[in-house]
Amino acid sequence: MNKILLIIQREYLTRVRKKTFIISTILFPLLYLALIFGMSYLGATTMAHLKVAVIDSSGYFNKGQFERSNATDSTLVMTLLNEHPDSLKNTYKRRGFDGFVIIPASKNWEEGIPNVSFRADKKFGASSVGQIENRLNFLWTDVKNEKLGIDENKKEIISKSRVSVTSEDLLGQAANEKVAGTIGFVAGFLIYLILLIYGSQVMMGVMEEKTNRIAEVIISSVKPFQLMLGKIIGIGLVALTQFFLWVIFVFVIYNLTKATSNSNEAVNNMVGQVQNTFTNLNIPVILFFFAFYFLGGFFFYSSLYAAIGSAVNEDMREAQSLSFPVTMLVILSIAMTSISLNDPTGKLAVWASIIPFSSPIIMMTRIPFGVPGTVPWWQLGLSMALLIAGFLFTVWLSGKIYRTGILMYGKKPSWKEMIKWAFAKS
Repeated sequence: MNKILLIIQREYLTRVRKKTFIISTILFPLLYLALIFGMSYLGATTMAHLKVAVIDSSGYFNKGQFERSNATDSTLVMTLLNEHPDSLKNTYKRRGFDGFVIIPASKNWEEGIPNVSFRADKKFGASSVGQIENRLNFLWTDVKNEKLGIDENKKEIISKSRVSVTSEDLLGQAANEKVAGTIGFVAGFLIYLILLIYGSQVMMGVMEEKTNRIAEVIISSVKPFQLMLGKIIGIGLVALTQFFLWVIFVFVIYNLTKATSNSNEAVNNMVGQVQNTFTNLNIPVILFFFAFYFLGGFFFYSSLYAAIGSAVNEDMREAQSLSFPVTMLVILSIAMTSISLNDPTGKLAVWASIIPFSSPIIMMTRIPFGVPGTVPWWQLGLSMALLIAGFLFTVWLSGKIYRTGILMYGKKPSWKEMIKWAFAKS
C-alpha cells in the first residue's frame, strides 16, 4: 500500500507543479468565457442588417404595418413602395435597398399568398431569407385577423391562451426536460473530453518512462498492478483537481455576477432565471454521480491507454493506431448521447448506461431527468458495480500487458500479441 501511495504522490506532484498545468487551469475557463461572450459580441455586431423594398400586388398590406414591424426589429427594414417591379429592378441598389420582394396578386385571401419572390443581385444565406419570410408571415397574420374581425383585445386573449406542459413521473418528480437535457449533455461531454485528454496523457506518460528507461528501475521493486493503479489514480487526481478549480472559478464568477446584478436589470433577470431553472433539480445528487462516473470512466479507460503506452515505442503513429479502437469506444458513447437525451428510458439508453464502456457518459445524460424516476435504483447500482468491476479488471489486464510491454523494445506489437501477454502465465 505504501508503494502505491508513493507512486500516486509522485504522479500527482510531478504534474501539478508543471507550468503547463497552472497555465491550462487558468486559461481554459478564461478562454471559454471569452469564446462565449466573444461569439455573442461578434454575432451582435456582424448581424446582417437588411433593407428590403416591397411591392404588393395583392393589395392586402399597407405602409403602417411595415413601419410598426420595423420598430420592433431594427435588423430588417422593409419599406412598401407603390411602383412597377421593372422600374425597381434597375434602381433598388441606388436607393439603398439590399433587395426587393414581390408579393403576387391573390384571388382569395383565404388561400394565402404563395410564391413570394425576394430578388437581389447576390445570394443571401438561409437566415436572411428566413428572416424576411418570418416578417411577412407575421404581417400576413395581422391581415387574416383583420379579415376575420379579430380586434386587438381578442388577439391579446389568443396570445395569452397557451397550454404549458411539464413532465412529472408517478413518483411526483417534476423536471424541466430542456434543462435536464442540457445538464446531461454538458456532463457527458465533459467526461468525454476528460477521457480523451487525460487518457492520452496516461499513455504519453508511460511511453516517456519507457523511452527514458525509468520504468525498468521502477518495475524491479513494484508489482505491475501497483504501478498501474498508482499511476492512474495519481493522474486521475490531477484531472479532479483541475476540474474542481474550474468549478470554483465558475462559482466565483456566478456570485460576482449576482452581486452586481442589482444595478443591472438584464443581468438580474438572467440570474433569477438561472436560480429558477435549478429549483427542480437535485444538484448534490448530480454532482456526486458526476464525480463517481468521472473517476470511474477515467480509471477504466486510462488503464487501457496505459497498456497501449507500455507496448509501443517512440512512434506516435503506432500509438495512435493501437489506441484507435479505445478512442472509438469513447466517441461512440458521445454519439449515443442524442438518443439517450431524446429517450432516457429507452432500451439503448438503459443498456448503454449499464455497460462500462459507455456508462460514464450515457448514465450522466440520464441522471438529471430524475433518480429513481427515470433511472431506477437497480439500474444505477448495477451500472456502478459493473464500472468498478470493469475498472479493476482493466487495471489487472493492463498491468499484465505493462509487465511485458514495458521491457519490449524495437518491436511493433499488435492487439493480438498484447492479449497474449495479458493472459500468459506468470
